[in-house]
Amino acid sequence: MFCIYIFACIISFTTIICLLSFSVMDHSEQENLNASPEDHEGELKLPTLLFTKTVRELYVKIVNEWDYLKKSACQMAAGRALWKHVIHDPLADVLAGETYLRNFHEKIKKDHHNNAREISGVILAVRTLWFDSKIEAVLDSFGGAAQVVLLGAGMDARAYRLSCLKESDVFEVDFPEVLQVKAALLQAALESEHLRLMAKSLMRVAADIRENNWLEKLQISGFVPEKSTIWVLEGIIYYLSNSQAMQVLKIVADQCTLTHTVLLADFMNKASTTLSSSIFQFYSDWPDHLLPSLGFSHVKLSQIGDPDAHFGLMHDPLNLFNKLRNLPRSIETHPDDGTPCSRLYLVQASGSPQTISLSTIPM
Repeated sequence: MFCIYIFACIISFTTIICLLSFSVMDHSEQENLNASPEDHEGELKLPTLLFTKTVRELYVKIVNEWDYLKKSACQMAAGRALWKHVIHDPLADVLAGETYLRNFHEKIKKDHHNNAREISGVILAVRTLWFDSKIEAVLDSFGGAAQVVLLGAGMDARAYRLSCLKESDVFEVDFPEVLQVKAALLQAALESEHLRLMAKSLMRVAADIRENNWLEKLQISGFVPEKSTIWVLEGIIYYLSNSQAMQVLKIVADQCTLTHTVLLADFMNKASTTLSSSIFQFYSDWPDHLLPSLGFSHVKLSQIGDPDAHFGLMHDPLNLFNKLRNLPRSIETHPDDGTPCSRLYLVQASGSPQTISLSTIPM
């Protein structure tokens, strides 16, 4: 569910990735390079659907009954909605809701008024685009067809917005109350906007990935372990305890013995989690070392601002993440100001029965 307070949270990285809140260039460059939301100074335009009785009642439930983890899904959707000039997600507004859209919009306005170098939501935008691009590239390598499992799916709408999923079966795994509210919001939106499912199929699986029975529930819902699969862990792994996170990663890694398996995930380093230790628990300073130890044969790690995690939004060499990229990952505090080197890693890992068999052959 990534959402992110973490990053997604969309609030702000120093206040932790509450993240995913940074921008990238100085104010004079933003107009020309278009690295910030459009119309940030204007009045926020909200779709009339948000003011219907059905949608308002659903959001009363969210505000009054959901905890911070579940609510973070709405905050992430708000980020996608307000960065619509780079992220195509026509359902983001209704999935976010009025409160989260207004709060996020105010953060963006404040950042611009303060000539902030990092604008709220830009990292969320980069992360979203990275996951989108990797899903498309992996599906292309599979020949277009695969299973795509979104663990902690939250208000993710990829099944409705990514055409590359047209031959793929998508599974969304999350808390039952999240999936129920999401389904109701989507029904209202689809009736109003005449949008349609882009994926070949979509199954919603009510399960808590912190428990040990979510894979069984996934299989009962039609997941086939022998089919090539992309596993997506976006904005969720750091909310888990160390034992819970390792269990999830090991379950996914074990699928490499059965079929071609690809994991797409984002990891916080230790410095990031300590900024809000009451919310974030699991971290890995070296996920590119951790994942091979679990059974993945190939791992590629990127940082925000790298060539595959840039998307034209990271031009300023002095923005927070570009400065971090120029420092060795072993450095824990920034030499210029002594602040923690809080990093977010974007990781693609893969494995298959063939690569595992080859790895057992003595060299």
